Amino acid sequence: MIPLKSEKDLVLLREAGKILAGITQKVAASVKDGITTAELEKVAEKLFEKEGVESAFKGYHGYPASICTSAENIIVHGIPGNRKLKNGEIIGLDMGIKHKGFYSDLAVTVGVGKIDPQVKKLIDVTKQALTEGIKKAVPGNRLYDISWAIQNYVESNGFSVVREFVGHGIGQKLHEDPEIPNFGIPGTGPVLACGMVLAIEPMVNIGGWESVILSDGWTAITKDGSLSAHFEHSIAITKDGPEILTI
Repeated sequence: MIPLKSEKDLVLLREAGKILAGITQKVAASVKDGITTAELEKVAEKLFEKEGVESAFKGYHGYPASICTSAENIIVHGIPGNRKLKNGEIIGLDMGIKHKGFYSDLAVTVGVGKIDPQVKKLIDVTKQALTEGIKKAVPGNRLYDISWAIQNYVESNGFSVVREFVGHGIGQKLHEDPEIPNFGIPGTGPVLACGMVLAIEPMVNIGGWESVILSDGWTAITKDGSLSAHFEHSIAITKDGPEILTI
């Protein structure tokens, strides 16, 4: 069953989303040649503390860090550590917080210095695919209208959508129903209704869609070694259309 949020709930979800958006912008602005992913986590942790919010990720099913730092061919769930970023690389920053009992989730992918035009296209297409999916998050549409919009846009640009990982409902839990795949048949799935809050998150590879999870049990990489990008917003479905909470 997909939980529906009240207007009171949405007030707190908007607060959480705005705080998380500000934190994410500052962490993304810290990305530079030579910085380690552990240093990026420290930036995030200081901002969490300053804002009085908790990391939604640390300890979640045993996840050992406060944010996810997924560089190059890492699709999602990259664990911060001593890896130094280099000019020309890309990194996905995925963050979630808990604020006054409600969760918010947001991801961006950024380049380190100057990046190759094809890599920039990957980032741009992934970001626009998220926008295309959000456009379909209106009352009366079906859940997989969102999925198809993402898949269609990505594949029409020559890239592939990851199939093993999905978006999700969000609210008083980090992951609620429904699961939101980034591929699907339009006109199918649950009917979307006002009060649903969703974390929509296309994960897009330059190469094939298959993934492999490393021995740490978390880090998911592309099977063929190709680069991957990830964008995510938490959004609310309202009578006036989709409302992006994480801005």
